[in-house]
Amino acid sequence: MNTHGLCAIALGSNLGNSRNTVAAALKSLSATPHITLIAQSSWYQTAAVGPPQPDYINGCAVLQVQMTPQLMLETLLDIEAQFGRIRRERWGPRSLDLDLLLYNNLILETPTLQIPHPRMRDRAFVLVPLAEIAPTWIEPVSGKAIAQLVEAVDCSGVVRI
Repeated sequence: MNTHGLCAIALGSNLGNSRNTVAAALKSLSATPHITLIAQSSWYQTAAVGPPQPDYINGCAVLQVQMTPQLMLETLLDIEAQFGRIRRERWGPRSLDLDLLLYNNLILETPTLQIPHPRMRDRAFVLVPLAEIAPTWIEPVSGKAIAQLVEAVDCSGVVRI
């Protein structure tokens, strides 16, 4: 199993001061041992999916990591918890959402982790910021570059702030 490489993550928040939360979460991640921030996207405002709730602030980052994908997932969950994330309802509002999208060109399916993220190809709020910082990264299931995937989704609700 790889213990180092590039990974892409998505950040989102729609509770509290979301812009501060996602920026602070990114700072917390880059201060974590064995994680180096390589690139971060702009922040975007996006209408929420699911029950009525505030708009999201979304962005993506590319990180150089020296840890397994499972440990990376655990690190993301720990940081979510530090920022008060409580998992109540599916697609409900959240103080912080961190998703592991890609890890090198790995395809992985375990009971707790799926890489690439199974819904990333359908989500403009992930693909728009990811295409900004990693347009040529090949999503290994589709074999398409992020720049190609973003052309296939409706990006009208994703607005750079």
